[in-house]
Amino acid sequence: MANRVTVGLDGSPEGAAAARWAADEAELRGASLDLVHAEEWLENPPLPVTTAEERRRWAEAVLRDTADETRRVHPSLKVDTRRVGGLPSLALAHAAEDSDMLVLGSRALGSVRGFLVGSTGAGTVVEAVRPVVLVRSADRGGNPPEGAHDRGPIVVGVDIHQRNEELLAFAFEEASRLHCPLVIIHGWSLPPVLSYAPDLDPGVRQEMAHGITTALDEMISPWHEKYPSLQVDSRATIGQPAIQILDAASTAALVVVGRRIRHSAFGTHIGPITHAVMHHAAAPVAVIAHE
Repeated sequence: MANRVTVGLDGSPEGAAAARWAADEAELRGASLDLVHAEEWLENPPLPVTTAEERRRWAEAVLRDTADETRRVHPSLKVDTRRVGGLPSLALAHAAEDSDMLVLGSRALGSVRGFLVGSTGAGTVVEAVRPVVLVRSADRGGNPPEGAHDRGPIVVGVDIHQRNEELLAFAFEEASRLHCPLVIIHGWSLPPVLSYAPDLDPGVRQEMAHGITTALDEMISPWHEKYPSLQVDSRATIGQPAIQILDAASTAALVVVGRRIRHSAFGTHIGPITHAVMHHAAAPVAVIAHE
């Protein structure tokens, strides 16, 4: 795998925010930055481009201007640009196959409705085998959310009943790189019989909570040993996992969630928890594919 961060550009403020976040990340990693424009990515083109030649000139201008701005802010960063063709979600996923991550923009719909990932962004998340980071724009100038990369903890949502090695590896490495705290969240619910009859056995709830907390501690124990200086706060809390993650992520620098790699064409490829976090977290969201 190349030491590279890839970012998809579409000429929008959200794309610009993604490029700025990706440039900061590439510099932190000592990696190069690959600016990519996928042809026909634009769901709502900012310009009424019509001919192939106009589209080519417009895309090259977006790549050139973004590269120039990036080199001005990060003069030591190696920046490459390219245009790719084909189905946009597949083209972007393929472009990032040997990168550390793929970074995409995601536009806001308002505080109540949350964020729109878009069909291309959601499709790319499904197709990509590398981590995909979705970045919001804090303003129409294409600036990432305030505090990205330099404030707040990294929040990662885990499920103690599934494999979490890829999520924890990414989250611990990123927290270590940023020198920031790491918050690990596992949300759980009581069985229906206890939810409807909580007084049936008062000790069962405490026993379940203790067992889940113990399992969570055992899961992250090897990572504590690998990163002994990292401040880690692990929480096994009762409630819907997505809500628990979003609550913890209100001041986060980055939110990390997973998605199962499904080789069948049928069924859900992005689970409901990851889907909710992708659409409602204000912080950048990293989606990690795992078996």
